[in-house]
Amino acid sequence: MAERITDPIIVPTSLWQRPDTTDALRSRDMRRLFHLLRQYAGASQTRIGIACGLTQGKVSSIMSGSHRVTTLEVFERIADGLGMPPQARLALGLAPSALELTLATAIPPRDGLSPELPWSAPGPLMVEFPDPSEAEDPVRRRTFTRLAGASLVGAVLADDVNAAGRLRGAEAFVTALVTPASIPATTKSADLPMLTKAVASAKRTYQSCRYTEVMSQLPVLLLRLQDACDSLGGDARLRACALSADAYHVAASVLLKMDDYGLAWLAADRSMRAAALSQEPLAVGTSARIVTHALMADGHFGAATTVASKYAQRLAAEVRDPTPESLSVYGSLLLRGALAAAQAEDRDGSTTLLDEAGQAGSRLGSDYNHRWTAFGPANVLLHRIHVAVRLGDAGSAINYARKVNLDQLTVTERKASFFVDTAQAFSQWGKHEKAYRALRAAEELAPQELRSRPAVRRLVTDLLATAPPTVRPHLSEFAARIGAPR
Repeated sequence: MAERITDPIIVPTSLWQRPDTTDALRSRDMRRLFHLLRQYAGASQTRIGIACGLTQGKVSSIMSGSHRVTTLEVFERIADGLGMPPQARLALGLAPSALELTLATAIPPRDGLSPELPWSAPGPLMVEFPDPSEAEDPVRRRTFTRLAGASLVGAVLADDVNAAGRLRGAEAFVTALVTPASIPATTKSADLPMLTKAVASAKRTYQSCRYTEVMSQLPVLLLRLQDACDSLGGDARLRACALSADAYHVAASVLLKMDDYGLAWLAADRSMRAAALSQEPLAVGTSARIVTHALMADGHFGAATTVASKYAQRLAAEVRDPTPESLSVYGSLLLRGALAAAQAEDRDGSTTLLDEAGQAGSRLGSDYNHRWTAFGPANVLLHRIHVAVRLGDAGSAINYARKVNLDQLTVTERKASFFVDTAQAFSQWGKHEKAYRALRAAEELAPQELRSRPAVRRLVTDLLATAPPTVRPHLSEFAARIGAPR
């Protein structure tokens, strides 16, 4: 019997297991996926469209490359229409279906114990952390936390988001930050390779602006790292301390995004203490960055400038032959000092530090993410924008913004910050519509950067208060979406 166009597409199980299919899903390349469906499932454009809730013309434009799918809603329709299995949906950055979610959450913890960290999860629950390009979704976030086997504290934290979208539950950090020594040591030997992978995952997740996810990972990860620092000896202990410094750095960074300065201070202090124990100059320099940030957040701009400058000089003295990593940390410290000087309204000092950072960026040659700094010439330009905004020089900020090549910015958090700073500059300039468009670009790129940051919500509220009638309805809708007061 001949197949009808309304018949469901029967996708071979083997198709979802193909490496080229996995690559297409991870890169969210629906053009490539549809061509694979036609090749291995015999699916026509019309049948793909019917299954996925798309017109045949839209499927044709996707397959020809003239249209690219970018919205989460369409990805969900495609995944549901094709009956993607859980591993395919996760590769695409989506939560499992409702049925799969029910099955996953119905599985009790082994031996009645609390779930363990992702690297300890057995069999089918072992999943990879998502690629940084994947978009955030509340359902996917909660489901992924469960599937990855995060701690119960982390699962509660991931679910605790109020209607305004503000991340709550920072209290989940308290146990790990305040009383790490009271947690009994595990009976397992510390697995440094897996701890290294977990810290790198936390760094990537933060730089992807998936703050809820990284917060769900950190409480137990910090305790595991403390256990490793306490139980290991020799070079292994030094390495564990360096990893711990990086993890506390991430914790402090997220808490600063949330304006939770008290816990952020504690995390920054623990980062510096762990870095000092690691005896690694680069670890110390990296932790000095977050200490500087915490000082700035608390209004100690002069102290922040001094700390950044002194630790940059110390690093330069200790590393006689600069490497890409040392140049990146050195330059990033100078950039942090430049921001602090600008907040202290020290225009000359800020300019001097920016120029010195620019020289380091030129020596590096391009933008890289060495030691998770995202440092390079383009990042220096982003900081010039931020400094100009802080100094109230909107015209200079916009001029700098016009020089930015987004293709050179590989870290989502940096791109999102660029759009927010640009919106701030347009706001100072009285260009409300352009400020709104910049914020929309940031939202498309990193929803949690806008929904979780009080500073961004304050900017939207200020814009709404002075917006002309033509822009006010759009800003009002936007403010409601991100939970900004109206």
